[in-house]
Parts: sequence; structure tokens; C-alpha cells
Amino acid sequence: MFPLQDRNRRTIRAEVNPLDKSTVVSIYPKEVLSVNHTMFPGTFVINPGTLDKPTLLVVGTSSWFKEMEEDQPLLEITVGSIQVANSIIVDFCNGLYGCNMHDAMPGLFFVQGEVTEKDLKVRYVSRLQKANENQKRYFSALVRQADALWSRSNGNPLAISDDMRLAANELGVAKEWLADFQHIEMIRCVACGAMRNPNYPICGACHNVIDTEAYKKLGIMKAG
Repeated sequence: MFPLQDRNRRTIRAEVNPLDKSTVVSIYPKEVLSVNHTMFPGTFVINPGTLDKPTLLVVGTSSWFKEMEEDQPLLEITVGSIQVANSIIVDFCNGLYGCNMHDAMPGLFFVQGEVTEKDLKVRYVSRLQKANENQKRYFSALVRQADALWSRSNGNPLAISDDMRLAANELGVAKEWLADFQHIEMIRCVACGAMRNPNYPICGACHNVIDTEAYKKLGIMKAG
């Protein structure tokens, strides 16, 4: 048996309300992992989804435990399914590059209650369309940032994130930086030692002309 003090400190959840359900909807074509270490259950995984085939995750009530006086048991604080569902989305999206948490963000939202895919496409069509539009704006922002990074880094493929490549593929746009970066062998600049793309005559770090012949040809092409 546990000593009295140990029994008081154990985290034992009370019965949860079986009717407290919410559904998180994802049309984001990438796995969503949300971890909240302060509540239980607090780890949630949502598989990739699409507009035609959304992924649904039904969540219920979670709990966290508040410290009380030394001889008092831990106090259970329940977290409703709506708060849990909102936390999953906010915790995952908040801080994502290019996401403004308003009208440019991954296609995630939640609805109260447990719904099926059929119910979703009948009762929440406008929510699906809004999520799709928000996701397209988010992907467009990532592509614009990738274009800028590609230019500033003198074509360094390491400057482009996997999310940016995913965004370009989802939007169906052709970009030079979509090529597999493993196909480009980076070499060191002889002037400053930084890694540079050998396909470009100018070092993106020190801006020195390394390949004079290629630079001359580039000048002729510009003049023409």
C-alpha cells in the first residue's frame, strides 16, 4: 500500500463527461504533432489531409493538476474539449514561418461535437473553403519567402525549407529551388571560405567574382 502522503500526491483523474467532444479538422498535407506537457492527455497526432479527404481527430476532456499544500491531494483542473481542440491548432501553428494565425495558416480548424466526413462536407462547407483559402495564402507566403532567400543566398539550396518545397508543390508552381538540393554539390569560396553554389559565378557571402569566364558570359547575356 502507498503511504498516506504518497496516496494524496497521486494524479487520479475523475470520470470525464462522455458527451464533451470536439473534432479537429485538417486539410494540411503534412502530419500535425501537438504536445502539451502540462495536461493529460496532451499529445495529439493528426495524419495528413486534403480538401477532398480531410483528416478528423475527435478529442475529449483533458486535465491538469494543481499543486496544493503538502498534505493535500493534487487538485484536478479539467480542460473542455473546445479548449483542447483550440490548443492543438494554436500550439502547432503558432510560430510557423509565414503563418499569421489569421488568414494565412495551415488548413486546420475545429467544430464542436463529434462529426463524420459526410457531416463535415454537408454542414461545414464554408469552414472547409475558408481553411483552404487560408492555407493557399500561407503557402503563397512561403513561396515568396523562398524566392527571396534563394536570391539572397545566391542559390544555396540549404536556404529553402521542406515546408517551402511542400508549398510550391501544393500550389503547382515551378521553381528552380524545387530541385533536390542533394544534386547540387556545394563548394567553398576561395575568397572567404563560405559554401557556395558552383553554378553561380559570384559568391553569395563575400560577393566576389569567383568564376570570371561565367561572369563574362553573364554580362554578355545581360547586355544582349
